[in-house]
Amino acid sequence: MRVYRSWLAVIVSCLVSITLSGCQEQEEPLNVQYEVSEPVLKQVTPLIAESSGIADSRRNPGYLWVQEDGSNPTQLYLLGHDGKTAKTVFIKGAQNRDWEDMALVNGNLYIADIGDNNAAFEENVIYTFPEPAATTDTIYTFDKIRYKYPDGAHDAEAFLVDPGTNDIYIITKRDSASQVYKLSYPYNLNATNVVKLVSSLNYNNVVSAALSEEAGGIILKTYTSLIYYKRNGNQPIESALKNTPVKLPYVLEPQGEAVTFTANGKGYFTLSEKGFATDQRLYYYKLN
Repeated sequence: MRVYRSWLAVIVSCLVSITLSGCQEQEEPLNVQYEVSEPVLKQVTPLIAESSGIADSRRNPGYLWVQEDGSNPTQLYLLGHDGKTAKTVFIKGAQNRDWEDMALVNGNLYIADIGDNNAAFEENVIYTFPEPAATTDTIYTFDKIRYKYPDGAHDAEAFLVDPGTNDIYIITKRDSASQVYKLSYPYNLNATNVVKLVSSLNYNNVVSAALSEEAGGIILKTYTSLIYYKRNGNQPIESALKNTPVKLPYVLEPQGEAVTFTANGKGYFTLSEKGFATDQRLYYYKLN
């Protein structure tokens, strides 16, 4: 059992990520931390060099879905919990401007093409389709949810989907304090939706997010921390993100941009881009 401290990690991460996004993280100290079992580490083979989002499969137990970010092929990887990449699934007709996060909710995968490093794009896209079986080679049909912000472009790398309402929450990255925008269900699939600002955090640099009904909470990931918010029943997400958070244990990664709860809510996985490392590691943490 061990509690991980992150003061040195903050300094190291800023030095590593300064060419990526600037050392912008302004995280408030959190005094309470969870203890969980030492993480299980698995080497990823072959590498998924620019992984940016993960989701623990429900249809294919023992596997994770993994996506890569901008300019990579429009495909998903099926990655075993043992770190071995089993196959790829191509999404025909989609685009990968900058895929930055993934969610699996109510049997549907959501792929968030929401990255915008230079705040240059008026419109963003979230793709959604039923979770494929391991035998699937190509996805041909999907819904394309287009949205824009009411106050101009933002860079975002994290989002959540409420399993009770299907509302989508986009969390910005580069603002001085990360902003939370809500895209209410039902979505208009024939026009550009306008999201609504519903909350603000007291830190920034949020690069991934995960929600688990089974675990009763939400994880927001920065480059250096996993920040956990307890969600009380069907509490609205914007309200849950105002609850007092705690830090979860986290081994600092080269460029860690992906987190997901396990399907049963009894733990969580993290996965980093390869970055400057010579290998790539999948971490599993069991919640006690």
